[in-house]
Amino acid sequence: MEWKIPLSDIDFGPEESALVQDVLNSRWLTMGGVTQKFETEFAEYVGAKHAIAVTNGTAALHLACLVVGLGPGDEAIVPSLTFVATANAVRYVGATPVFADITSQNDLNISPDSIERLISQRTQAIIVVHYGGYPCEMEQILTLARNNNLMVIEDAAHAVGAELRGRGLGTWGNVGCFSFFSNKNLTTGEGGMVVTNRDDIAEQLRLLRSHGMTSLTWDRHRGHAWSYDVVALGYNYRLDEIRSAIGCAQLAKVEKNNERRRCLTQLYRDALQELVPKVGLPFHNHVGKTSAHLMPILLPADAKRETFMGRMKEHGIQTSIHYPPIHTFTAYQNGNPVELPVTEDVANREVTLPLYPTLAEQDIVVVVEAVRQSIS
Repeated sequence: MEWKIPLSDIDFGPEESALVQDVLNSRWLTMGGVTQKFETEFAEYVGAKHAIAVTNGTAALHLACLVVGLGPGDEAIVPSLTFVATANAVRYVGATPVFADITSQNDLNISPDSIERLISQRTQAIIVVHYGGYPCEMEQILTLARNNNLMVIEDAAHAVGAELRGRGLGTWGNVGCFSFFSNKNLTTGEGGMVVTNRDDIAEQLRLLRSHGMTSLTWDRHRGHAWSYDVVALGYNYRLDEIRSAIGCAQLAKVEKNNERRRCLTQLYRDALQELVPKVGLPFHNHVGKTSAHLMPILLPADAKRETFMGRMKEHGIQTSIHYPPIHTFTAYQNGNPVELPVTEDVANREVTLPLYPTLAEQDIVVVVEAVRQSIS
């Protein structure tokens, strides 16, 4: 259907078109110099030593699980309130995801206390997800990791440009993973990035991204190599030049667009608090600098979510759910009950409202009024 106000939208203009046309004119489409430029600029933006571009955010998570040494018999502690790719990546390498609860109705991020209770002799890694672009409690989580000799992967799919204590999200753990899916703050349609400050991990990531080969087609094209060896079982997770060109244009806009998202989020909060006070507003006074990727609300316990979302649809306003908990999916039923009371309570009541940089302030007035009418 044609939405009056969609859930998300992209900020594309002549900048993206011009850079893509430059790639087409160059006649070099696979991973090359434009991708290297995107990697360099992205690493500088988030404050990482290395950035390795990949074909999507799920590939980034898969590579991250490989390079931190996860494998059969290992466990990784992950949140259940996230997109399924976070847990799938653990299973790709033969390890087992162990689901932790979230902190509270105000903080929808993974709970450090829940993590601590779940650490066992099989635990090898913690994967955090910065839900909606709001920082996890990284200092407490890193302390747990150090005390238990665990690796930390940051799923920063929502969090490009977000910070904690002035340090970019994705750079706190051993590896950080970003997604450039079409609804993300920085989009290339599909695409992703893995960042790290460790030289050894970066070397592994580059090998595994391209079939475990010691030289790339781009190297041979420039005359820097004439053959190659294959030294690891790698994958074809390369990002092409067209999407990298879009990424360069998007990266130049992301700080301005994130600031716009933060302003719109505050407008939502003020209007909802005034007009629909029974709606919960997570991340009130949250620490750090958010990328404001999502605008989640929590319906009252007695509200029927399907009815509410149906009424919003009648108003022409698209809403969504972030997320059905992973531990409730059929593919994750293994006969062992998982008790995540805060996750389940929040997941049953969460609804995501439209949020994107080109959203007009008047649109927020329309959305909030529709919320008021739809919840009554």
